Amino acid sequence: MLIGAGLIMKAGAILKRLSVGTLAVIVTNKRIARLYGKKIRDSLNRTGISCQIELVPDSEKAKSDKTLISILNRISAYDSNKDLFLVALGGGVIGDVAGFAASIYKRGIPYVQVPTTLLSQVDSAIGGKTAIDLPAAKNMAGSFYQPKAVISDVCALLSLSARQVRNGLAECIKYGVISDRKLFEYLEKNYRKALALDKNVLQRIILAASRIKARIVEEDEFDKKGKRVILNYGHTIGHAIESASGYSGKYNHGEAVAIGMICAARISSMLGLLKEVDRIRIERLIKRCGLTKKISGLKIPHIYDALMRDKKFIHGKTRMVLPVRIGKVRVVEGIQRSVIIESIRSAHKAGTIYA
Repeated sequence: MLIGAGLIMKAGAILKRLSVGTLAVIVTNKRIARLYGKKIRDSLNRTGISCQIELVPDSEKAKSDKTLISILNRISAYDSNKDLFLVALGGGVIGDVAGFAASIYKRGIPYVQVPTTLLSQVDSAIGGKTAIDLPAAKNMAGSFYQPKAVISDVCALLSLSARQVRNGLAECIKYGVISDRKLFEYLEKNYRKALALDKNVLQRIILAASRIKARIVEEDEFDKKGKRVILNYGHTIGHAIESASGYSGKYNHGEAVAIGMICAARISSMLGLLKEVDRIRIERLIKRCGLTKKISGLKIPHIYDALMRDKKFIHGKTRMVLPVRIGKVRVVEGIQRSVIIESIRSAHKAGTIYA
C-alpha cells in the first residue's frame, strides 16, 4: 500500500518492481480516462508494460452483471501469451467490479488498485472485498480477493467535486468513531482543510484511516472471526437507504453512511450505551463536513424492509454496530424494530443538525 503525491506518474516503475505482469488491462470510466488514462499508460509503457484501456459506465450502475460479463469478454479477447493483469483506475465502483472480474477470470489473475477518490483510498480499495449489486441489495454477489498493490495518489483528489470529498470524509469519520479517537479529534480540528483539499492534511487522514482498515482486515481477512464487522458502522442503515432509493445517486455512499452513523448513534443513545456528549460530537462533525441530508422521497417502511435483507443479519435477527464512546464500538443484536424505526424517523425529520 503506497500513499503519496504523484504516484500515478510512477505507477510503471512501481508495478515493474512487483513483477505483476506485462499486459495491463486498465478498467476505468470516460471521465477518469480523460484525466489519468494517458499518464498511467505512458508510465507503464516506459517500463515495458503494454496497456489496453477498457471503459465501464459511471456510477453504481457499473456494478452489474452486464458490466462484469462485458469486462470478462473484453479481457479474454486480449489474453495471449503475455502475463495479463487488471488495473482498477477509479473509485470504489470500478475497484469492486474490476476486482471481482480479476477474481473469477481463469479462477484468479493479478490486479492492482489505483483509487482516485478519497472514499476508495481510505476504504474500498483496501481489504479485498469485491462485488456487484443485485436488484435485492447492494454487494450481494462477490468474493474476497486481495490486490497486488494499492497505489493512492493524493494528487488525484484535487479533481474531485466537493460532494465527492465529503463522500470520502464520511468513511474517515467512521474510522475515528470505531477505533481512533485521535483521528476523530484531528478531523474536528482540520475538517475545513480537508474539505479545501490540503494535501498534507489529506495524506495524514488517508494514512491513519488506511492503517485502521488494514489492521482490521489483517485480523479477519475473510470476515469469519467477527472482528471485521465493526467496519459496518453506519453501513447497515446506509446501505438500506441506497437500496430503497434504487441506487439512483440521490444519496451517494458517504451521504447514506452518514445518515446511518447518525441513526446508529441515536440508537446507542436510546439504549443507554452512548453518552449524549459523544452523540452530539459525532453528529456535529458529520454536519460540519456537509454530510447531513434530510431523507426525502423514501418511505420509512421501505428502508426498514431493505435493512432486513441485509446479508449481515443472522436468521433475520437485527445486528448493528453501535458506538459506545468515540473510538470504541460494540456489536448489538436483537434491537427492537421500534427503536430502529424511531432512529430513522428522527433522521428523516432532522435535515440539519447542530450549527
